Amino acid sequence: MNVPVRLGPAELKLVEQLNAVGASAEAERLTGAGLPTRKVESYHYTDLKMLLRSLPELAAAPLEASAPALRVAGAYQLMIANGVVQEAGTAPAGVIVGKAEGGALSQRDDILVRLNSALVKESLNLNLDGSVDPVIHIDRRTEGGAAHAASSARIYVGDGSSATILETYSGSDEAHVSNHASYLALGKDAKVTHITVNLASRKATHFATHEYQLAEGATLRTLLIHSGSALSRSQLFARFAGEGAHADFTGLNLVSDGQHSDITLDVSHAVPRTTSQELFKAIAQGRSKAVFQGRIVVARDAQKTDAKMMMQGLMLSDEAEILSKPELEIYADDVVCGHGSTCGAIDEDALFYLMSRGVSRADAETMLVRAFLTELLDPVEDAALHEALVAVVEGWLAGDSDRAA
Repeated sequence: MNVPVRLGPAELKLVEQLNAVGASAEAERLTGAGLPTRKVESYHYTDLKMLLRSLPELAAAPLEASAPALRVAGAYQLMIANGVVQEAGTAPAGVIVGKAEGGALSQRDDILVRLNSALVKESLNLNLDGSVDPVIHIDRRTEGGAAHAASSARIYVGDGSSATILETYSGSDEAHVSNHASYLALGKDAKVTHITVNLASRKATHFATHEYQLAEGATLRTLLIHSGSALSRSQLFARFAGEGAHADFTGLNLVSDGQHSDITLDVSHAVPRTTSQELFKAIAQGRSKAVFQGRIVVARDAQKTDAKMMMQGLMLSDEAEILSKPELEIYADDVVCGHGSTCGAIDEDALFYLMSRGVSRADAETMLVRAFLTELLDPVEDAALHEALVAVVEGWLAGDSDRAA
């Protein structure tokens, strides 16, 4: 006998909004199941039914955009405001900009994916061909009064092409709820760096899903940085579809008092001779919570897979929580795979060494935190982009994580 699910205010509002946009099937499904709770394994540490208590009205077209949350000198900027793809300037060589109806993500049994697909009206469509020189900056905003917004981008990188893509998430200082999506397909021997930075208001709720498809010989490097939002969850779904593909998945959770930030990774090695390295770090201070869930799945036919996952956490207060769950699911027998997780406070011996040489405790802690983060930021080759990302981290370290660099 099925027991009816009692829906909370946010769930009831979601059902109303889904019906309003014609997504009656998803509304019916949500009515029957509600938002995921701790009983859903992939949301065990981020109970949306408990954490998402209210939901603002669906976003209207923005009247006025705030200043860019992050500026990168020389970048080609595109904007999606309140889910609406804005007009762009002249595109650089090798870049074709367009729009497509509906969302960009593949069908998946995940509430954030289904909601994004139901609510998105149009997606930014990018085709990148050849060696794209400037950084492509997709600036996503939720503007005006508190609003519920969904946005989407579909990016295709041609065979043998290369590009650096930056996505930032920000907006007005309101209690927005935003659900963003990116689909990134890499052609044969393509090389892509994809960086995403959450700089949303500390009042906001931020959800993002990034889906990757890698063809033969493709090389991908990702870097995900969370420093904004009261509640955030970023999901990465990657599938190795061509032999010889390689990816480095990296990310950083920066959480302060009152923040809950979740990074969830699901990597599928579907064919033989593919490699991946996953390195995620978290720094938590005050009464905050950082979550990392990572899963690597090696298919039965994916022999010669080499995949290694590591999560490292640094707690700067007794009240901070860092929750880590790395997983391996291996069906092939000729593979090299491993995972690990470490978590702790700043090393007291290193701290004593610096303080014994005249460095104040606060400065010594900051120096050690910087050293902890270096290996995530150093691989970013574009100088202006590297400088901008360092400024985001420095802003957080200075206690100014409410706003952008």
